[in-house]
Amino acid sequence: MDAFFAAIEERDNPAYRGKPVVVGSDPKEGKGRGVVSTCSYAARKYGIHSAMPISIAYKKCPTAIFLPVNMQKYAEESDKIFKIFERFTPDIEPISIDEAFLDISGSYQLFGTPLSTCRMIKKAIFDGTGLTASLGLAPNMMTAKIASEFAKPDGLTVVEETGLLDFLHPLPIGKLWGIGDKSEETLKKLGINTIGDIAKMDLEKITRLFGKNGKHVWDLANGIDPREVEEDHAIKSVSNEHTFGEDTQDKELIRNTLMYLSEKVSRRLRKHDFKCRTVTLKIRFGDFTTLTRAVTMQSPSNFTSDIYEKCLDNLNKLDLKRKKVRLLGVHTSNLGNSAWKTDLFADTDTGKTKKEKVESALNKIKDRFGEGAIGYRNP
Repeated sequence: MDAFFAAIEERDNPAYRGKPVVVGSDPKEGKGRGVVSTCSYAARKYGIHSAMPISIAYKKCPTAIFLPVNMQKYAEESDKIFKIFERFTPDIEPISIDEAFLDISGSYQLFGTPLSTCRMIKKAIFDGTGLTASLGLAPNMMTAKIASEFAKPDGLTVVEETGLLDFLHPLPIGKLWGIGDKSEETLKKLGINTIGDIAKMDLEKITRLFGKNGKHVWDLANGIDPREVEEDHAIKSVSNEHTFGEDTQDKELIRNTLMYLSEKVSRRLRKHDFKCRTVTLKIRFGDFTTLTRAVTMQSPSNFTSDIYEKCLDNLNKLDLKRKKVRLLGVHTSNLGNSAWKTDLFADTDTGKTKKEKVESALNKIKDRFGEGAIGYRNP
């Protein structure tokens, strides 16, 4: 989707159309501490982009329209779009709320050609939501991803098998999956600037540079990507973070925030019918030093109290007297469905049953009246 969150806001408020719109945290007149979630194409002309500190975005364009993230609204639009995808193929792999891979190789015959199918998908999205999407049609996943970014907004770029390498090889190395900023810097120092330069490299040399990933990078540069669209793209972790308005040593504020994050993560786990085994506390200090502390529970859980207690135990082991806290995060992983049990002899005690009922009741109240309607109080 094209500038998804900002595009929804422009659609819903015509006065925003064509103006620099920034969706993210409150800039607080340049003193805000969060980041840009997404921004309109008009805002990008000022050099604003996703993940940029909101304070810098404000300095680049203080007259921009700054809006808070409305995730519920964006998720509803995403659901509509994914239902549209299902009209064209069952082979869909979600990548994020506004991006997905579709394998139409087994279904395009129903709609004509692959190209006409893509045109119909774009039209169906616009007719159903009033939003534009940019598509890439290609023989493999990586190339389709790159092609989708070529003619934004409202683009459609086609790369055929016969022209695959002609399309890929002139592109800068940063377009290739697996090439991060550090790898890009290293390669450029060696005079390697394009995907074609990587394709010409000796395989042994590129393996020395990238280790086990070297062969994969070389294959991609040569247009070889055997990965297939996976319909059941499993969620591997659930997490939430909070950046404080000001660095803090306030123990009560830190604990209350930790409870709030644990509750949000717990709710998301239950929504997806998951329990977790591993809970990780993330803490970033004012000097940007970041620590993570993980613990694996004996029994999987999605209870707020269990997640909070594990994080609090790790928090209490840290010396917070000398450093102020900038960010807290709660991360859960090693997930299984809610029926997952590890202790065959564990009884279904009434304490756990009561907890389940309490957590379920909390979910229903929040679903109906919003996140702030009810919650746990810090002991």
